[in-house]
Amino acid sequence: MYAFGLCIDQQYLVPGLAVLGGLADSLTPTARHNAAVRVLTLDLTRAQALLLSDFAKRKGFGSFDLRHSSPLRVSRMADASYITVTTYLRFEFTRAFVRRPYLIYVDADVLVRGDLTDPLGSLGPDETGAVRDEFNPSVGACPALPGAAERWPRLRGRPYYNAGVLWTHTDHMLLVRRGVERALTHARRHILHNDQDALNLWLLRSGRVRPVADGFNRFEVGRFLERGNWVRRVVTRSPKSDPAAALVHFVGPEKPWQADCPATEDVVEYRRHLAVVMRQVRRLGAVGVEPAGVR
Repeated sequence: MYAFGLCIDQQYLVPGLAVLGGLADSLTPTARHNAAVRVLTLDLTRAQALLLSDFAKRKGFGSFDLRHSSPLRVSRMADASYITVTTYLRFEFTRAFVRRPYLIYVDADVLVRGDLTDPLGSLGPDETGAVRDEFNPSVGACPALPGAAERWPRLRGRPYYNAGVLWTHTDHMLLVRRGVERALTHARRHILHNDQDALNLWLLRSGRVRPVADGFNRFEVGRFLERGNWVRRVVTRSPKSDPAAALVHFVGPEKPWQADCPATEDVVEYRRHLAVVMRQVRRLGAVGVEPAGVR
């Protein structure tokens, strides 16, 4: 009925394995068997692709497929400080490739704690499900979409969504892709957060978004408090870890698999999970696949 979609390059191979492990652990054996995994990549080698396939099958997923793909021709990397053009591959999933009615797209820098399929039950056939961005909650009151609220005053105060987790009907994906392409072509001066800004321009124009509860894409903010107090001015909720969150998203340049990432409660939990996943990966006979710099 549904597939999980990931976009993974060589830099994110190990985090991608961690996501697969978390997704598998969040489902019952029967649900895993009925679920599919679909991966798009720019540069994974054949050996790396086989490792992902073997791991997905070992974890109990009933279907796996991987394809090499290219991003939209009009892709624009306004911020490339820690993000690569691989991020645009999330719009290259097609109905023919997914071969399921629904796609749940998941970023590779996340810790999956719970079942992500629940929002599918309320998703309309022409909607994309997304969670409101904790650091950029509203158009015109945050750095995202610079100048858009001045150009189109009706957009001021409208919700802005994070693209790290998305729920969609596969019949709707081509329409989303075309909308993103149009935004990148005709509103490039409003693009700051790369593909995420382009997606939000489409969502704002079309209105085809289904808001999803915060717990399905909860930011890990403790790392930022290690560097300064600005998070308290932006995020209205408590900065403490949310144990009820189904997914924790490690946004920003510091990632939990990196040695210099502050060891917050959520980071420690991620590293425990990653250690388990890497033991499982080594049992598959993988050589030279290790997280970079995690102590």
